[in-house]
Amino acid sequence: MARGINIGDEVAVTATVRRRVTEDRVSVSIPSYGFPHSIVDRTSKVKKGQQIELVGDVTHIDGEWVTVNLGVQVTVNMDTLRLVTAYKPPSRKTALIDKPT
Repeated sequence: MARGINIGDEVAVTATVRRRVTEDRVSVSIPSYGFPHSIVDRTSKVKKGQQIELVGDVTHIDGEWVTVNLGVQVTVNMDTLRLVTAYKPPSRKTALIDKPT
């Protein structure tokens, strides 16, 4: 699904809401990530079973496994990710060398 993912890209993963932990925290289940994950959700009132999209930056790629920074490092399968924005390195406006005097 997402073969063109590189380090620095902004990606999204769709997680399922498991339950509301506190008034402002929600426990979510991320596909191919074997652990429950808790996120801060103050604004919306999501319910159990709803889908929520988590957006983060790619920090490491190891074959089919990709590490995404969602506030904490989460390693998921590349097929569960969707590319949001590709990383574009900053462009230089001036040359790196000094002008001869």
